[in-house]
Parts: sequence; structure tokens; C-alpha cells
Amino acid sequence: MTVAQKIRSLFADTRPLKSPHFRRLWLANIITVIGAQLTVVAVPAQIYDLTHSSGMVGLTGIFGLVPLIIFGLWGGALADHMDRRRLLIGTTLGLVLTSALFWLQDAFALNNVWILLAIFSLQQAFFAVNQPTRSAILPKIVPAEQIPAASSLNMTVFSAGAIAGPLVGGALIPVLGYSWLYLIDTVTLFATLYAVLRLPSLPPATKVTTPGLKSVLEGLRYLRLHQIVMVSFVVDLIAMIFGMPRALFPEVAHVNFGGPIEGGIEFALLYAAMPLGAMLGGIFGGWISRVFRYGKAVLISIVVWGVAIVALGIAFQCAPYATFPMLVIACIALSVGGAADMSSSAFRQGILLTGAKDDVRGRLQGVFIVVVAGGPRIADVLHGGAGEIVGPSVATWGGGLLVLLGIVLCAVAFPEFRKFSIRVEKQTS
Repeated sequence: MTVAQKIRSLFADTRPLKSPHFRRLWLANIITVIGAQLTVVAVPAQIYDLTHSSGMVGLTGIFGLVPLIIFGLWGGALADHMDRRRLLIGTTLGLVLTSALFWLQDAFALNNVWILLAIFSLQQAFFAVNQPTRSAILPKIVPAEQIPAASSLNMTVFSAGAIAGPLVGGALIPVLGYSWLYLIDTVTLFATLYAVLRLPSLPPATKVTTPGLKSVLEGLRYLRLHQIVMVSFVVDLIAMIFGMPRALFPEVAHVNFGGPIEGGIEFALLYAAMPLGAMLGGIFGGWISRVFRYGKAVLISIVVWGVAIVALGIAFQCAPYATFPMLVIACIALSVGGAADMSSSAFRQGILLTGAKDDVRGRLQGVFIVVVAGGPRIADVLHGGAGEIVGPSVATWGGGLLVLLGIVLCAVAFPEFRKFSIRVEKQTS
């Protein structure tokens, strides 16, 4: 291998971009994700501004989790029943609508946290149907061996927007207010709508007759019989539920690091640090395509995540004694955690999409989105409540320790997952 080839191998595998459909969706995400992350920042910031309570910010977990579970599972069944392109068009329009409602509630100065939470729930319902459908079409538009690389590219773009969104949002909230952030999100969503409209018809290989409870249960039964896939969900739930303290960021930014109550640079840095790490992990993620022991890679990634969260909690606790150095350490810890989460997500998608049949991919992606997005929602509730009782620092580093304990137990209890290799699966299939 030449020096140039060695250098090239360090960077992300861009082969999936040769697919015009994947490339179009990926480029649209570059535009859309920044606006989406402005809303991600604005909603908890507005709630904390209205209530001055981390517990109320944590309520976004409940209001987001319920529609995610219901519509994530049902949406996966829909994706196995109808043309996935049509489903993506309908749900993308729904996301445009809810983003516009966020803008209207602030433009008319309703100042009602319950209206804000209701719109958030509606948005999560559309999101819960949209995301499993988008993931289920990946094997139709990129080769199977490129799925981890495609997932990494998607997460890299998402992470880049998640950096710009908080930084811009944290700076603009005190100047422009929340309504402009919501309006930007509404407008940028039309880029994704255009990319979805350009997709070909994408019917499932075998149509589910009735996308109701029976088909959902069939998908869950399939999952129960495939332990490797099931454990990939379990370890992610452990990582997210115990190790995602984002509901504490508004309070920590204001109380521990001295930022303004309505947002500010401290708040923005905490929100942007994790996606920065994920983006860098994606950019320098050429190694992902060369790893075949997916199970071991997932476990190691989550151990790194747990250690990073422990370090984050310690930085929160020491902030009153050395505010700026501890803010730097907190951001570094979040960045390391973000890179670990990116690699874990890429390998877990590889396990799921290469190991499942096409006629259940929608339903399993529905479970996946419930786990990936639902875990942090539960974490919002737990960390928000724990932060009120023991303080944000203890809630954070304590959660990180629980992540490490949970992953060690899973590695011991499920040796098949620890040994899982995609190369072995190809040889024996």
C-alpha cells in the first residue's frame, strides 16, 4: 500500500455516494440537519426559559417517548406494507408542518409550555415513522457491504449540523429569540422533501397484509429469535438511558459554568461538543469498513462512551473551582463520547440491515428508532429527575458508571454477541 493509499484509508469510505439516490438524500441532509438541530436546541432552551426547571426540560422525554414507541413500531409495519417513497413524502410533509407550528407558537408569544410539549409530541410521531422508513431503504440503494459506511456518512452529516445548530442557536437565541430558529428549520426541510420526491417507487419485497398490531408482533417475534440483533438494541439502551445527560445541559451551562439562563455560548458548546466528536469520528472513519467483528466493536465503543460520561460528570462537579478549564474538559469528554457513539451506531446498523430479511426491515427499523431515539428520551426523564435530587454532577458520572457495569454484564451474559463477525456470517450463509 502506497503512502497516499494509507492516508486515504484514514478517511471516510465514500463509495455509497456513487448511488445517485443516496447521494441526493445525503446532500439534502447537509441543508436540513442544521435547521433541525436549531429546533433541538431551541425546544429545551425555551422550556427552561419558561420554567427554570430541569425537571420540566426532562418532561420532553415523556412527551417524545410515547409517540416514538407507538408510531415507531407502527411506522415500521407501514414501511413493510406500502411504497416506502410515498410514506417518506407524507411524513416529511408532517415534519414541515410541526416545525411551522413551533414557529407560530413563539411568533404569537403563547408562552405555554404544554403547547410546546404537544407540538413536540406531534413532531416525534412523524419522525418515528419517517426514520425507520429511510433506514429500511438503504439496502435498496447501496450495496450490503457499504451499509456501515453509508450509516457513518449519514451520521457525519447529522453531527456536522448538530455542531453548527447549537453554536448558531446558542448565539442567536438571546439576540433573535426562538421563532427565527424554528422558521429556519421549516424552510430547510424542503431540501429533504425534494430529495424524497426524486426517489423511485420502493415497495417492500413482500408486502405485510395488514400493518397493525399483528404485524408489529411478528416483527418483535422475529427479533426475539435473533439474539444478536436483540442484544445490539439492549446495549444501546444501556448506553443511552444511563449515559445521556443532555436534559441537564441548560442548568449546568447556567449554574455550573455561569452562562445566561436563556442560552449562551456555554450552553451551545455543551450541545455541540458531542456531535463534533461524532463528525470527526465519521471523517476519520475509514477503519470502520475494515472491521468485521461487529459485536466486539460495539462493546468497545460503548465502554469508551461510558468512560467519557464519567469524565463529564467529574468536570461538572469541579466547574465551580476552575470554570473555563472544566468547560474545556467537559467538551473534550463529550467529543470522545460522540466519536464512540458514531462507531457504535454504524456497527449496530450493519448488524441489523445485513442480518434481517427485507420483508421485516421496516419493522425492525421501527424498533431501532424506538431504541435509538427512545433511550435518550427516557434518559431525559431520569437525568432531569435525578438532577433535581442529587445534583447534575452526580447524576452524570453515576450514570456513566452504570453504563460500564451494564456493558460488562452484557459481554459476559451474551458471548455470541461479543464474538459476532460479519465475515463469519458471510462464510456460513
